[in-house]
Amino acid sequence: MRSAQQILAEANVIAVVGASHNTVKVAHTVPLQMLRHGWRIIPVNPFADEIFGVKTVPTLADLNERVDLVNIFRPARDAVEVVRQAVAIGAPAVWLQSGIISAEARQIAEAAGIDYVEDRCLAVERALGSLTKLS
Repeated sequence: MRSAQQILAEANVIAVVGASHNTVKVAHTVPLQMLRHGWRIIPVNPFADEIFGVKTVPTLADLNERVDLVNIFRPARDAVEVVRQAVAIGAPAVWLQSGIISAEARQIAEAAGIDYVEDRCLAVERALGSLTKLS
């Protein structure tokens, strides 16, 4: 399994489940920071048409392209189903944001052979590794 740093370094397209249009929520500020540092962000939110100026999709099943990482900003009880959906679309990695921990979600990811990170922040890991996709 790849480390959190490797997952981010190798990812280009990140689907963000639970991305928020509310600018004070971390589900907005974290993906926006990743976008500003060069990652392509696809917001997944059934209640918004657009976030960060990017068209949203209602669910992972509605994606029309492959993603390198599914980043989850949903409560642990919802993360289990999101990880199942990530496995179903062939995502190579899932990442549960800080404060989100799920033994069941971990088991699903491990059984599918995909990388799994939980209770860590994408933006913090990006900063710690000085990672960027900008040239």
